[in-house]
Amino acid sequence: MQKKLIVVGGGAAGFFCAINAARLNPLMKVVIVEKNNKVLSKVKVSGGGRCNVTHACFEITELVKHYPRGQNFLKKAFHWFNTNHTVQWFEERGVKLKIEADGRMFPVTNDSQSIIDCLIREANKYGVEILFQTEVQKIIKTGNGFQLETRNSKLETNFLCIAAGGYPKAAQFDWLQQIGHNVEAPVPSLFTFNIPNNNITTLMGVSVDNATVKIQSTKLSETAPLLITHWGLSGPAVLKLSAWGARELAELQYNFHIAVNWLPAYNENNLRNEWQQLRKQFASQKIGNKNPFGLPQRLWLYLLDGCKVSDETRWGDISADAQNKIIRILTAQAFQVKGKTTFKEEFVTCGGVKLSEIDVNSMQSKIIPGLFFAGEVMDIDGITGGFNFQSAWTSGWIAAKAIASFNEKIN
Repeated sequence: MQKKLIVVGGGAAGFFCAINAARLNPLMKVVIVEKNNKVLSKVKVSGGGRCNVTHACFEITELVKHYPRGQNFLKKAFHWFNTNHTVQWFEERGVKLKIEADGRMFPVTNDSQSIIDCLIREANKYGVEILFQTEVQKIIKTGNGFQLETRNSKLETNFLCIAAGGYPKAAQFDWLQQIGHNVEAPVPSLFTFNIPNNNITTLMGVSVDNATVKIQSTKLSETAPLLITHWGLSGPAVLKLSAWGARELAELQYNFHIAVNWLPAYNENNLRNEWQQLRKQFASQKIGNKNPFGLPQRLWLYLLDGCKVSDETRWGDISADAQNKIIRILTAQAFQVKGKTTFKEEFVTCGGVKLSEIDVNSMQSKIIPGLFFAGEVMDIDGITGGFNFQSAWTSGWIAAKAIASFNEKIN
């Protein structure tokens, strides 16, 4: 009798598991059940619609450093399937990837549809069936595998892979806890900082190539590009901080203070030392017109205004008090963060099924034989830059290989 695999979730991890399992074992029936009316939605919107497939981190020891949760688990998993394998897998199917200056990897087409089309082609090639608007509400273990209860039907399967993504609320994991698995409570992992009632938001759209953001009263600090938005601060520096500090910031109820160094090559002391030379060099020039630090002009004028320094002031005429204010605001401008904004389509959570209950070499449950996990439903999350997709490809592939070989043994 033909064996069957049902994959719950039509995202990157679920799709990768399904198509690889079907490819590795053509005798097996593979079905993806997706609660929405579309699949691969995160793939579609990732990287501004270009799909940040992975990151150019080709050494496992370096790669795992980009995961706030799941490092030890992934160190073993990446031996089976890592960035090198991801690049090879897509290129073998006609999708070449390119490396950008910051290490992110995208399809050379700069279009996420290239990745989606590739995955859909594989699904069609190996006969993977997709059931849309089918939400699993309950899992029952049976003698031959599992019975899945949805709103309108009951589905039978021999093997089951849960790749349903992360959930923002603990209660949404109930259907997994009911079959015996334990869950680390979820909190948001990638989000931006809201800074209400601060006129920095008038600079929305302005970005700085490099800035250091430090969360006061913690050890959390990141130096990376920073983007000013209409609600506060975003960009890689903030998103990385939100990932590393996910649980700590949740405990603070997203109400905390940060200091921004707009010139991370300087601290207050060495900028003060260099200031005198700059003052002599540009003595006759207006400070508003002469910005020697390469900051965006709108930001430079905003910082001067914050120090009550007219942009018409000549460098040689700046008072000692004004000079001190400018140096301090350049190297440690203080903001109060009140609240966060998460990406709806690209939502990432910290939390999920406990990794101690999953066999890293197969992604199979240690509690329930025949049950597998892939992707963000597990307590794994990476910082921004393609790392979450890499763990999705990795876990999906490992689960697929294990299920396909397990099925071969049964046949």
